[in-house]
Amino acid sequence: MPRSQINGNFIDKTFSIVANILLRIIPTTSGEKEAFTYYRDGMSAQSEGNYAEALQNYYEATRLEIDPYDRSYILYNIGLIHTSNGEHTKALEYYFRALERNPFLPQAFNNMAVICHYRGEQAIRQGDSEIAEAWSDQAAEYWKQAISLTPGNYIEAHNWLKITGRFE
Repeated sequence: MPRSQINGNFIDKTFSIVANILLRIIPTTSGEKEAFTYYRDGMSAQSEGNYAEALQNYYEATRLEIDPYDRSYILYNIGLIHTSNGEHTKALEYYFRALERNPFLPQAFNNMAVICHYRGEQAIRQGDSEIAEAWSDQAAEYWKQAISLTPGNYIEAHNWLKITGRFE
């Protein structure tokens, strides 16, 4: 039974009902409908912290989904899970893949910047200022891209860019 049919959360149930109605009235192929079902179940599992189940659903959704824009969100969510699990290299890979399909995902740029900033901070603690500077410069580039896509968002990143002299 699909997760969406067993979830007891009112909001998730409501979302599932609306999504099912939309799937019936919008002309889509059976593969697209199946991909969406896996994506929806992945989101539900992810929201409950069931990352292994969410990844299974997302991987299946990526196998079925052909639309690059829709695939970008699936790949982005896979990146979120890897970030949560501390698997930053994998997370960066999935954020890159998402951005290849949809270069207008400021949240992917932001998350990549956060990872790079974190790695820069780690390098500082290890006494490697050259590596720290390289990671911080990369974080700055990603934050600039996120900010350019959504001016007014990412205020803390904007302030960090100004304080560190990386804002142009």
